[in-house]
Amino acid sequence: MSKINKILVANRGEISLRIMRTAKEMGIATVAVYSEADRLSPHVLFADEAVCLGPPASSKSYLLGDKIIAVCKELGVDAIHPGYGFLSENADFARKVKSADLIFIGPAPDSIEVMGSKLAAKQAVSKYDIPLVPGTEEAISDIPMAKERAAEIGYPILIKASAGGGGKGMRIVENESEFEEQMQRAVSEAQSSFGDSAVFIEKYICSPRHIEIQVLGDQQGNIVYLFERECSIQRRHQKVIEEAPSAVVSPEMRKAMGEAAVGVAKACGYYGAGTVEFIVDADLNFFFLEMNTRLQVEHPVTEMITGKDLVREQILIAEGNPLSFTQDELKISGHALEVRVYAEDPRNNFLPDIGRLETYRRPQGPGIRVDDGFEEGMDIPIYYDPMIAKLITYAENRNAAIGKMVRAIEDYKIVGIQTTLDFCKFAITHEAFVSGAFDTKFVENYFKPEILNEEINDFEMELLSALAVEFFSKNKPASNLKAESTFRKPSAWKNRLL
Repeated sequence: MSKINKILVANRGEISLRIMRTAKEMGIATVAVYSEADRLSPHVLFADEAVCLGPPASSKSYLLGDKIIAVCKELGVDAIHPGYGFLSENADFARKVKSADLIFIGPAPDSIEVMGSKLAAKQAVSKYDIPLVPGTEEAISDIPMAKERAAEIGYPILIKASAGGGGKGMRIVENESEFEEQMQRAVSEAQSSFGDSAVFIEKYICSPRHIEIQVLGDQQGNIVYLFERECSIQRRHQKVIEEAPSAVVSPEMRKAMGEAAVGVAKACGYYGAGTVEFIVDADLNFFFLEMNTRLQVEHPVTEMITGKDLVREQILIAEGNPLSFTQDELKISGHALEVRVYAEDPRNNFLPDIGRLETYRRPQGPGIRVDDGFEEGMDIPIYYDPMIAKLITYAENRNAAIGKMVRAIEDYKIVGIQTTLDFCKFAITHEAFVSGAFDTKFVENYFKPEILNEEINDFEMELLSALAVEFFSKNKPASNLKAESTFRKPSAWKNRLL
C-alpha cells in the first residue's frame, strides 16, 4: 500500500473544493490548480498550495496534463484526483500519471479506455448476463446494410456515436424513409465532435427513464453497489435533478440492477468509484447504457442515503486498501434529492447566462447541503460549465425531502444572473414528479417557459415593492414601471454572441 500525503486536484469549482475538504479531514495536504479566470475561486483559497496553469480557456489550463504532472513533481505531490470532466476519463492522462510514479485516484487506464467506447463496453459486458438494448454489436458505416439491420431491430431506432456523450452524435429515426439522412448526420456529428465517426444502431426505448447504479471496487477484486440514482429530469440530454433511491425501483429490481452493475465493473477489471448507467423502459425493464469511470456530479445523494463519503473511499482504494464494508453491510436510509443550480435562463431555452453574483445567499438548516464553488460578488465565467452549485436535501422519506427542497429553493437568494432554481421548483412540485410517473421527456411533455411567469416568489415581491416605493418617491410616471424588468435581464451570454 502507498500512503497518500499530498493530493493535487486537477479540476476547478465545487468538485475541487468538495475533494479537498475530505482530504483535509484525512490529514492529507492539497494542491489546487487554476486558470487566470479562477484566481480568486474558493478552491484556490482553500488549498494548502495553488498553481496557475495558464489563461482561462480549458485547452490552455485545465487540460494541460503534462503541465499538471510537472507541478506534481515540483511540489512533491503523491496523487492526482481528476474530479469529473476535463481529464477525468482520459486514459492517456491516467497512463502518464502512473508512468510518472504518481497515484491516479481513479480506475486503471485500460478500464477507462474500454468503457470510453460504447461499442467496446457492450462487447466487454456481453460475456456477463447483463441486459443490452437490441442493436448492432459493432460499428456500422455501410448505409444499405445499416438500413437492413434497422429493419430487423424495428423502428423507431437510435443511431449513436460510439465515442459520444451528452446527446451529441445521436439521432432518433422513426421510419425507413428518413434513415439515410439521419445516418449521414450522425456520422458527421460524431466525427466533428469526437474525432471518431463510428456509429452503432440500437432499438429506441420509448418513455425511457435514466437510472444509474453507484459502484465501488478495490484493487483486490471486491466490488459493491451503493444502490441507484434516478436521473431522468434532463434538458438537452443533461441531468438537472437527481434523487436516491428511485421512486419506481423495487427491492427485487434494485438487487438485479446492482448485480448487473457489478458484472459491468468486473468486465473491465474496475476499481475505484464508478457509475453504471441503465435505460429503463415503460415496463421497468432495464438495459445497460454505459459506464462513467469517475465520480459523478450527483454522487452526494448516494452519500446521504448510505452514510459513505465516496471521495474518502476513492482515496483509500487508490492507496491499495481493501473495501472496509461488504454488500450486506450497506443499507438505504432515508431519501435524498439534488438539483443542479445552473447559470441558465429556463425562460429562454436554458440559454447559459453570465454576470456577477450580486447577491448570493445559501439556504441553511438540517438536511440541507450545498456543494458550490462561488461566493457573493464573483463573476460567472463564460469558459466553463455554467453550474453554480448543487443543492441537496435529505429527509426520512421522499415527500419530506421534496418539501425540504422546496423550502431550500425558496431560501436560496441569487441576484445578478438567471438560474434554473425556479424551473427546479416547478419540476419537483409537478404531479408527474411527485407521483413518480415521469421519464426523460419531462421537459418536453410538461414545461413551457411561460409557466415560470405565473408566480412571483416572496423575495421577488419584496424586491418589486421596494423598487416601486423608490420609483414613486421620485415622482416618475407609473406607466413606465414594468414588473418583469425589476428582476429579469437579458442574457449576458446572448449579448456576448451579438
